[in-house]
Amino acid sequence: MKSVTDLPEPVRVEENLWIPLSDGVRLAARLWRPQGADGHPVPAILEYIPYRKRDSTRTRDDVMHHYFAGHGYACLRVDLRGSGDSEGVLEDEYLQRELDDGVAVIRWISEQPWCNGDVGMIGISWGGFNGLQIAALRPPQLKAVVSVCSTDDRYADDVHHMGGCLLGDNLSWASTMFAYNSLPPDPEVVGTEWRETWFQRLEGSGLWLEKWLRHQRRDDYWKHGSICEDWSAVQCPVMAVSGWADGYSNAVFRLLAHLRVPRLGLIGPWSHKYPHQGVPGPAIGFLQECLRWWDRWLKGRDTGIMDEPMLRAWMQDSVPPTTYYHERPGRWVGEPRWPSSNVAQQALTLAWPGTLEPPSTQVPEGEMAVQSPLSVGLFAGKWCSYAATPDLPHDQREEDGGALVFTGAPLESPLEILGAAAVELQLSVDRPVAMVAVRLSDVAPDDKATRITYGLLNLTHRDSSESPQPLEPGGTYRVRVKLNDVAQTFPAGHRVRLSVSTSYWPLAWPAPQPARLRILMGASRLLLPVRKRRDEDDARIGFPEPEGGSLSTEIRQLTPQHHNWRVIRDLAEDRSTLEVINDHGTVLLESLGLEMQRKALEWYSYRSDDFNSVRGETLWERGFRRGDWQVRTVTRTVLTSTPTEFLLHAQLDAYEGQRRVFSRNWDVSIPRDLV
Repeated sequence: MKSVTDLPEPVRVEENLWIPLSDGVRLAARLWRPQGADGHPVPAILEYIPYRKRDSTRTRDDVMHHYFAGHGYACLRVDLRGSGDSEGVLEDEYLQRELDDGVAVIRWISEQPWCNGDVGMIGISWGGFNGLQIAALRPPQLKAVVSVCSTDDRYADDVHHMGGCLLGDNLSWASTMFAYNSLPPDPEVVGTEWRETWFQRLEGSGLWLEKWLRHQRRDDYWKHGSICEDWSAVQCPVMAVSGWADGYSNAVFRLLAHLRVPRLGLIGPWSHKYPHQGVPGPAIGFLQECLRWWDRWLKGRDTGIMDEPMLRAWMQDSVPPTTYYHERPGRWVGEPRWPSSNVAQQALTLAWPGTLEPPSTQVPEGEMAVQSPLSVGLFAGKWCSYAATPDLPHDQREEDGGALVFTGAPLESPLEILGAAAVELQLSVDRPVAMVAVRLSDVAPDDKATRITYGLLNLTHRDSSESPQPLEPGGTYRVRVKLNDVAQTFPAGHRVRLSVSTSYWPLAWPAPQPARLRILMGASRLLLPVRKRRDEDDARIGFPEPEGGSLSTEIRQLTPQHHNWRVIRDLAEDRSTLEVINDHGTVLLESLGLEMQRKALEWYSYRSDDFNSVRGETLWERGFRRGDWQVRTVTRTVLTSTPTEFLLHAQLDAYEGQRRVFSRNWDVSIPRDLV
């Protein structure tokens, strides 16, 4: 990425300013603005997240907000209540208090002498979520939103659940926030009150995983903050952005289909990152694209951005399977609206003894059965790739031995899909609670199988996630499993493969007991969203190379980083473990004189085919040091289960220097609710 130092306007940076709220709490903000904004007020852009503006996101914030400020915007990065240098305690995601605080922040910004009264919101992940949620509250000063890697549906399409199945990332993400919430503010910003604020957080933030596990179906807890409950509440323009390696690409399609405001969708090959820093590449000049958006909706200029196709997506070419890609080959394609009349459904019938047949083929009815081992899923990668570790799915032949596999004939010509594939299954199961995982793969002539997309369904949620119902063992059901949206080209000579399994651990928590699934051939089918090529129109779509603002500090790596995923098969004990190592080492933020340490370890294991042996464990260590000030926290979470309960154990220890100053343990049992 090119760092641009010669921006149109000189930029003034305020390291910290305080935003007062009505209850006396102050939120900490970092501000970039054009030097002339006091005499000539400008629109403002807000990013509002809990990830520590002072240190953790400092360089990322510099790149984006310094760049926007140099093009005529006042940009604020605000720590949520109870995070970073802000006061208060953060007790959960997307609470109404957080959203109300956000509305108050927008009002405060609009009243400052350097702001002309118009505000936009931008954010990735948490900041993408609350940008949509605050837009639904309709603060009059909020004129446009850029929402990156976010969702409109907190139950069906977030880190917690998928198809009614409990995701392994639910534990992983809870552990991430467990570690963040244990950290103190910086004494250089807040003064001697830092310790009092720290202990308020240690005592008051709580164990979020317990809260989440007590809501296993789609209840009011998850409906709160899900703008899909009322699309019409959003009244300002929205740009929705994601990547195919991210966990949140589906939301882009729903937002385009259901919002009734000016809107654009952009999906690249990226993981959970802003597109100007996108991995897998190619990264794009996303900040320049955002400027076209802001100039249109905050400055009233016709930048031509609304003349672009409503959806612009990276059509991925075929690649061999591996857990990390530096770049994904492909090309940009566009659709003028979504849903698109250029995409048509193509059906393939599941047939004996494991083929995919066109609908015109006569397929005799018959059953195929599978009872998958817990090993299916060890090569699945992460629900949401962060590209910090090799976390993409490996060769699917490693998984297919424990699944029913249906493979089509070699393609006579290339096949291009855009949108959501689906599988309709006529099935029966021998347990009252069971799940099904379906995977779509691109099989090359050398038989290597690259997973293209996948879907999960807790079969008790077949009709409703609000009111799930147990299965009648042996009863026949017809279910539909939606796979994640994708854009993919299958070359001529390659084959399409559908794989069906009854477990997908550790991507999803297994059912209480192993289940045997029977599928009726002929009555079950795969539905593909086939796209007609529009090469002349698509060739007009392109983006400049990434640019960004200059950094406020040099960063020196003091100890090495270490990132890895390891599958460990102990054949003597018949125990299998996925070990995830995400160690960022220790870095020095030179301008702050601040050392920062971050290390996370995760283990997901099982023994033999014992569903009661499934175990997830996470261990986080985070620390800061400046001179004599040295703090460190260690958080550990262990989740296991029985057929009737989830068992949760957690530990939190905080240290000043070598002295432990706080310690707390949790031991909780939570009934399983048809999960």
